[in-house]
Amino acid sequence: MDKTAAPGPAQPAARQRAERLRLARHWRATRRLSLLLLLLWLFTGFAAAFFARELAGLSLFGWPLSFYLAAQGASLVYLAIIGGYAWRLRRLDRDYRHARFQDGA
Repeated sequence: MDKTAAPGPAQPAARQRAERLRLARHWRATRRLSLLLLLLWLFTGFAAAFFARELAGLSLFGWPLSFYLAAQGASLVYLAIIGGYAWRLRRLDRDYRHARFQDGA
């Protein structure tokens, strides 16, 4: 009689633990990414306003850098944050699905 053919009660429990561990790792990476990008968003909005006087002395394309950051730079950073979030989260989800179906779950 082949003992590997019939799954015992320990095998589904081990598979469930492995699945919970994969899911916890996935959500930890997702939360870390969200926190990092939220901090970047906060810093971008805060830095442009807080350092406006210091940045006014520098010019970019003939405009004060503080004006450029408020008008264009911050918007470009926000767009990059959204694009980076979508790209990275797609990869995290793909890796999670791949690991999940690799084990046959």
